[in-house]
Amino acid sequence: MLKIGLTGGIGSGKSQVATLLEEWGATIVDTDLVAHQLCQPGGSAIAAIAEQFGSAFITAEQGMDRQRMREHVFANPAERQRLEALLHPLIWDEARRQVMSAGGLYVVVVVPLLIERGRWRNHVDRICVVDCDELTQKQRVRERSGLTDEVIERIMGAQATREQRLAVADDVIVNDGKTTLSTLRQQAEQLHQQWLQQR
Repeated sequence: MLKIGLTGGIGSGKSQVATLLEEWGATIVDTDLVAHQLCQPGGSAIAAIAEQFGSAFITAEQGMDRQRMREHVFANPAERQRLEALLHPLIWDEARRQVMSAGGLYVVVVVPLLIERGRWRNHVDRICVVDCDELTQKQRVRERSGLTDEVIERIMGAQATREQRLAVADDVIVNDGKTTLSTLRQQAEQLHQQWLQQR
């Protein structure tokens, strides 16, 4: 089955594109969603997070305190690496399981850090980048999540640059401040039709 790696910086609109592709029959495997599931109450990462980071990072409902952890790891690069070392193998195993069992016309693996973590590159047939200028990214993230500019800049600083993403892209969807929903849909549908021909 054709496997598309969908990536882009925070606030670029990856989820919006994935939703459109799912409407048209693609199977979506979202590594962010997998991470959320691992870190929610009863998730398989909770015991290890509590053991390595302490109970201060676990909510009363026994899930990971996402906001506290985000602030902690983006202020401490070594702590971010420690969290990633714990979570990434679990995310990889579960996402790969979902890819292997996927039906649908083709499978789209949404991987925010696809460029930064080379592991997925050899497991997808094409890389599609949702491209967006930094100013629009910051504005979207601020409106969506209420994060401060400082936190947003730290998150963006931990991600590949726009140029690095575009350098490895097989396909690009532009979703900057001038892109309308209609234009976004047209771009996504054009690629959808191309991918159907490559199955």
